[in-house]
Amino acid sequence: MTTDTQTDVFEEHRPVLLGVAYRMLGRVADAEDVVQEAWLRWSGADRSEVREPRAYLVRVTTRLAIDRLRQVKARGETYTGPWLPEPYVTDFGDTVPDTAERAVLADSVSLAVLVVLESLSPLERAVFVLREAFGYPYGEIAVMLDRGEAAVRQLAGRARKHVDERRPRYEVDPTQRRDLTERFLAAAAEGDLEGLMSLLAPDVRLVGDSGGKAKAPLRVLETADHVGRFLVGAARKGVEDLSWRFLEINGGIAVLALSGGKPDSVFQLDVLDGRIQAVYIIRNPDKLRSLATA
Repeated sequence: MTTDTQTDVFEEHRPVLLGVAYRMLGRVADAEDVVQEAWLRWSGADRSEVREPRAYLVRVTTRLAIDRLRQVKARGETYTGPWLPEPYVTDFGDTVPDTAERAVLADSVSLAVLVVLESLSPLERAVFVLREAFGYPYGEIAVMLDRGEAAVRQLAGRARKHVDERRPRYEVDPTQRRDLTERFLAAAAEGDLEGLMSLLAPDVRLVGDSGGKAKAPLRVLETADHVGRFLVGAARKGVEDLSWRFLEINGGIAVLALSGGKPDSVFQLDVLDGRIQAVYIIRNPDKLRSLATA
C-alpha cells in the first residue's frame, strides 16, 4: 500500500474514529489526540496483515481511548462546578440520510447522555458506544477489546441499564427545538421573566459549566422560578459586543454566543411536551476553543 493510499484509507475512516473517540472521552482535543495516535499506529503497521482497515482502526482508537480514560480516572482530577462535555459540532448532513440512524447518532452524542456515560467504567463505556452508537455486533466488539463475547454482553447489559435509568427522555424534533430556542433567546434578551416562565417546565434544570474560569452557577439550578430569574439577571448584566449564531452541536440545535467575535458561551435546550426541560450553558473557555472557526 503506497503512502498516498494509506493516507486516503485513514482519512476515509477519520470521521468514524473521531466519533468513537469523542463519545468515549467527551473532549474534542483528547479525541483528536487519540485519532492522531491511531494514525501513527496505522502508518507503522504491517498492513499486509490488515484485512479490514476500518475494523483495525476502530479497534486501535477504542483501545487508545480506554487507556486515556483510565489515566484521567487514575489522576482523580477535580472540576469546579458542574461538568458538561466539550461542545462538538455534528452536522451529519447527507452522510446519514436515514432518519432513524440520525436519531440514534444524535442521542448517543447528546450532552445529557455523555454526562451519564462519565459514570461508566472505561470498558462499559467502550462497549456502549460501539454497540449503541455504531451498531457493532457483540462478536466484533469482543475481538476489539480482547474479551470473550459473553463478558462483552454482560458489560453491554450493565451499561445499557445504567444509562436507561439515568438519562432523561427528550424530544428531538429539530423544528420545535429551534422555535423554542428562538423564543427563549428573545425572552431572555428582553428580560421578559413572564415570557421565559411560559417556556420553562416547572422542574426545569439549568446546568452551567465554567470550570471556575468564567461566570456561571457553581451548582445546578432547579425550578422555573430560579432558572428564569437567573437568566433575566444574566441578561441585564449583558455581554460586550454580543452576537450569536445557530449551530448543530452534539446532535441538536444550539446557540454559539460571541463577544467581539470570539466564542463566549454555548446554549442548548432539551425539550419535552413543548416545554424546556433543561438549559445547558458552557462557558469554560478551554471548551470553546474548537468553536473559534465553527
